[in-house]
Amino acid sequence: MKKTVLQVACAVIEDEGKVLAAQRNVTMSMPLKWEFPGGKLHDGESPEECLERELEEELGIRVTIRHPLPPVHHRYQEFAIELIPFVCTLAGGTLVLHEHRALAWLSPHELTDLDWPAADIPVIDSYLAFLAGKEPSTK
Repeated sequence: MKKTVLQVACAVIEDEGKVLAAQRNVTMSMPLKWEFPGGKLHDGESPEECLERELEEELGIRVTIRHPLPPVHHRYQEFAIELIPFVCTLAGGTLVLHEHRALAWLSPHELTDLDWPAADIPVIDSYLAFLAGKEPSTK
């Protein structure tokens, strides 16, 4: 049986030295895990267009995309995911929780303190390497 590969864009949103983390609701898959906000790409949609749409729909915000991070390919039991992350800055809007349970602004080194889905862990590692001035691996 072939597993579906979901393409998901996510945003590592920076503002005043902090990074936004969003906690998944109890009704979502992987309930109460923390994630970088974003969502599934629609047919014909670029990852950047997806981020613009999803962040407006889910959180009521706009971002400026600054830098891509390496995509993450991960297999969960029920599906496979290609997570396409971007480092972004907050550009406007007012944060509103439409789908998530909670939000947290954390310093970069605090990100590892939260409970993240497995696919998000390499994004954190790449982001921390990016901040340290190292070029993250593309694998």
